[in-house]
Amino acid sequence: MLQVLSSAWALLLGMGLLMVGNGLQGTLLGVRGAIEGFSTFQMSFVMSAYFIGFLGGSRMAPDLIRRVGHVRVFAALASFISAVMIMYPAFANPVAWFVGRMIIGFCFSGVYVTAESWLNNAADNRNRGKALSLYMIVQMIGIVSAQGLLLVGDPSGYETFVLASVIISVSFAPILLSISPTPAFDTAKRMSLRRILEISPLGCVGMFLLGGVFSAQFGMSAVYGAEAGMTLGQISAFVASFYIGALVLQYPLGWLSDRADRRILIMAVAALGGVASLAGMMLNSQFQMLLAAAFVVGGMTNPLYSLLIAHTNDYLDHDDMAAAAGGLVFINGLGAVSGPLLTGWLMGQGVFGPSGFFLFMAILLLTLGAYAAYRATQRPAISSDDTGTMSPIYAAASPVATEWAQEVAIEADLEDQDATETI
Repeated sequence: MLQVLSSAWALLLGMGLLMVGNGLQGTLLGVRGAIEGFSTFQMSFVMSAYFIGFLGGSRMAPDLIRRVGHVRVFAALASFISAVMIMYPAFANPVAWFVGRMIIGFCFSGVYVTAESWLNNAADNRNRGKALSLYMIVQMIGIVSAQGLLLVGDPSGYETFVLASVIISVSFAPILLSISPTPAFDTAKRMSLRRILEISPLGCVGMFLLGGVFSAQFGMSAVYGAEAGMTLGQISAFVASFYIGALVLQYPLGWLSDRADRRILIMAVAALGGVASLAGMMLNSQFQMLLAAAFVVGGMTNPLYSLLIAHTNDYLDHDDMAAAAGGLVFINGLGAVSGPLLTGWLMGQGVFGPSGFFLFMAILLLTLGAYAAYRATQRPAISSDDTGTMSPIYAAASPVATEWAQEVAIEADLEDQDATETI
């Protein structure tokens, strides 16, 4: 781990700052929208725009990089991000924010593709898994740290938006000044969505539902906090709880994943997340219970992303894993676009009010759990000795990071095979 840190600290620092800026702007907009008097449904459109842009960017960024190179793409997109951050308070209008969020989603997708290519290139076969783990930890720490910065300035003014812009601008320096060489860029061949559905129905359905759950967390948790009457400090702690749960529970569930029927584990994890969501809905007057619910929901949701990819890999040859993962990321992105919209609609209903936030996640997670239980009856379980390794990956990762995780899983599987043959 120290070797990875010493060779790629500049890239990791830059990515950590990028995550701070991204995490701060999402929560800040949720709070500022309430101050400006935007309706919950208007904010749901604003929040969904990020995922529309991110989905488009993940498809277009590779072509941009091939045409003009990593450095130009990174610098141009990062500059747009910094500029839009400043424009939010100057144009406090839902339409302007929708356009700004879509631009930022597109740009962040391209920035992640570029930076993750550099990071993956900086690692080698001996430390690729450690580099991926360290990268995920940096991502989570960045987002959690961002919630604390929400308290630095007045969200009704300009200061916090300027801070987010400055952090993004500063993040360019360690990445662009890194001595790491610009990597050759190549993406995996694509696999049709129909083919992926035939191979793993649970992987496809699960990723679509999970996209809605994750985008609700990332886009609407601050909106929920503002609508529920939380203080700024409470909103900060509430949003952070989702990501702390994801960081703490990812590795224990990953350990279980390599030793149990993954369909049963997916069913149990989704069901537990759904029950925690229902608890958050029914006990919303108790702030400590909301924090506990957010911790459990976040802790179940993010590992589910890695679990679904690992489950799909169990039915694939090594050569097809990266292609299938790219398709699963796209399916997840389609689900993510609808998440804030449906959450905002439920929160806007008089029957549910703000609790529609938790209700939406409960419906999707319990549906995923029920479908996993059904799929467990459709074909025999694969022996845990024959399943591949689960590599932890953040649910908002770009296709590059997901392919990187596939490389780690393949290398781990090959090492296990060599060890078995030696014995």
